[in-house]
Parts: sequence; structure tokens; C-alpha cells
Amino acid sequence: MSESGLDLDLDELSSAEDFLDYFEIEYEQSVVHVNRLHILQRFHDYISKETEMPEADDARFARYKELLTQAYLDFVGSDAQTEKVFKVFKGQEVVVPASAMLGVKRAT
Repeated sequence: MSESGLDLDLDELSSAEDFLDYFEIEYEQSVVHVNRLHILQRFHDYISKETEMPEADDARFARYKELLTQAYLDFVGSDAQTEKVFKVFKGQEVVVPASAMLGVKRAT
């Protein structure tokens, strides 16, 4: 299975700001600055709970945008401690590739 244009675009994104900009979601830098990993993890969690993800790029783009918007908004009126995205977060570096976060399987 070859990767779609959307998948290839997403592989290039590395930060919460990159994702928010790509999906054209307005955001406050101060919210993202302190919650970037939490927002991306929440986005991943929302995607993981989806039972049916559209296959067409435009429909998937729209769904991802909705989920990322919700993940961001979760932290606008709250904080990481209240949201408890990570069970354990002890200052360890966490690297989550976009393909793993979005559940994209790479062709081998």
C-alpha cells in the first residue's frame, strides 16, 4: 500500500505548531508552548478511538482537523495536570513519529 499525499505531508510535520498550521487551526502560542506534547498525545488518543477513519484524503483531513482542534481546545480552558494525558511524565524525552501517532503503516 502506497502512502497518500496526506500521509506524506503528515510525515513531514514534527511539532504541535506544524500540525496546527497544516490543518489551519488558529491557536494561542502560550497554550501550545506549555502543552505541545499533551496536545499531540490527546490528538493521537482521539484518533485511536475512531472506529472508522475515512480513506479519502479530503475526508480524512477534515476528520483529523476536527480531532486536533478538540485536542487543542481541551487545553485552552484546562491544564496538563487536570487533563492527565500521560500517566507518568517525569521529564523524559518523548519522541513520537507522526506516522505512529496517526496510525499510518509504512510500506516495507
